[in-house]
Amino acid sequence: MATKVIAVANQKGGVGKTTTAVNLAACLAALGQRVLLFDLDPQANATSGLGLEKVEGASAYRVLLGEGSLLDKVKATPFDRLEVVPSEVDLCAAELELARLENHLLRVAQALKPVMDGGRFDVVLIDCPPSLGILTLNAFAAGDGLLVPLQCEYYALEGISMMNRVLAQLREAGVNPRLDIFGVLMTMFDGRTKLSNEVVGEVRRLLGSKVFETMIPRSTRLAEAPSFGQPIIHYDKYSAGSAAYELLAQEVLARLQNAAATTAAA
Repeated sequence: MATKVIAVANQKGGVGKTTTAVNLAACLAALGQRVLLFDLDPQANATSGLGLEKVEGASAYRVLLGEGSLLDKVKATPFDRLEVVPSEVDLCAAELELARLENHLLRVAQALKPVMDGGRFDVVLIDCPPSLGILTLNAFAAGDGLLVPLQCEYYALEGISMMNRVLAQLREAGVNPRLDIFGVLMTMFDGRTKLSNEVVGEVRRLLGSKVFETMIPRSTRLAEAPSFGQPIIHYDKYSAGSAAYELLAQEVLARLQNAAATTAAA
């Protein structure tokens, strides 16, 4: 299976985007996949969530401006088969500086090329900023698909419709003709509330098989894990959050393998 790039994105903050990027990456690695987590969010929460310090100059900032190789930015984590391109606050400047460069939407795709060509990873997950700025659009331009975490609340669907419009614009402009939503993940689900169940029902009705069967529960243990620099399967392996992300990783892997088989048959 060729290396697949999945952007984890939602322009709304607080929906479990980074939690999903970190925990899905760790669970895919636990299933035997060689995973690179590319932290493209200047807040660098995915970096600290894997137990790494935020180090000045460690991010992809200079590489995106055309200096050096992304391979030199890849760092080991304490977890087998999981490596990371860390982030730090200097990526904020990239939003401004990339806009002035040629091919400004293709900088992440170009930076990833040697990573893809080397065959070192099976999956690259990109943790995007909570906005539809230049860094996020770069991730969309580089991705084979988009994983969208949606919180179980009424405004969730507004975010999806906006995301679909952006994807259509990028496809029509020829920036990334293969771009589509790989999957939609319902997060912060509380089965005891009428609201959570209604929102999930509505999202499934509108988006059908795009929505993962797995839902991520609202969980104190999931919220605690980043402060210890550990994905949930290492922080509390027997928690409900850990079980949910392990199931999600199996679903993601099955979708990737099905897509690869379909491509091969074609």
